[in-house]
Amino acid sequence: MKHIKTYHSLSLNTSYGDVMIEGPITADELKEYQFHENLHAFRPSSKQFAALINIAKLEEGRIIISRINNVIVGYVTFLYPDPMERWSLYKMEDLLELGAIEVAYPYRGIKLGSYMLKLSMMDSMMENYIIISTEYYWHWDLNETKLSVWNYRKIMEKMMSAGGLKPAPTDDPEIISHPANCLMVRIGKNVPTSSIERFDRLRFLEKEKYRSFRKGL
Repeated sequence: MKHIKTYHSLSLNTSYGDVMIEGPITADELKEYQFHENLHAFRPSSKQFAALINIAKLEEGRIIISRINNVIVGYVTFLYPDPMERWSLYKMEDLLELGAIEVAYPYRGIKLGSYMLKLSMMDSMMENYIIISTEYYWHWDLNETKLSVWNYRKIMEKMMSAGGLKPAPTDDPEIISHPANCLMVRIGKNVPTSSIERFDRLRFLEKEKYRSFRKGL
């Protein structure tokens, strides 16, 4: 599958000044910017910035950013699921994971996450993918926001809906380990039925394993 990336951008006038939302951004372009020190939800900001640069180098990798002048204050990543995760089991070339979305704490509350997701889907190539996001409450910034798990979940769902992602059932053990966890999914208009059926088997892999076991009896 050829992963064609078409650049899009939009400028927002906010109380913090003009914010440029753009992408997909190349690794070389990323290197021209600074990375806000408060973008550290997943790992120290310097290491997270290095991770973004590496993702941008991947054939399928997509990085969307929000920046004020030359400082990145938010980002979204898309790439193939981790080889250790169930979602990579069938090696589906048209399945991408929204790996991370983060906005630096001082710039939250102006819907940058929603705008980045909207811009991500402006590329018509995204209609060829199934996009997933695995949401685990232990990754959520509950301490900074002071929100309850359920209030955070509501905000997260609303933000994801800006990119067309909706909650979908699954029997993934990690996701069903807590009722606030969820799988978010967007299926592009050009995704073939064969891929959708394969993805459905992935969503209910435990049931598939049980069926296989029963056949062997």
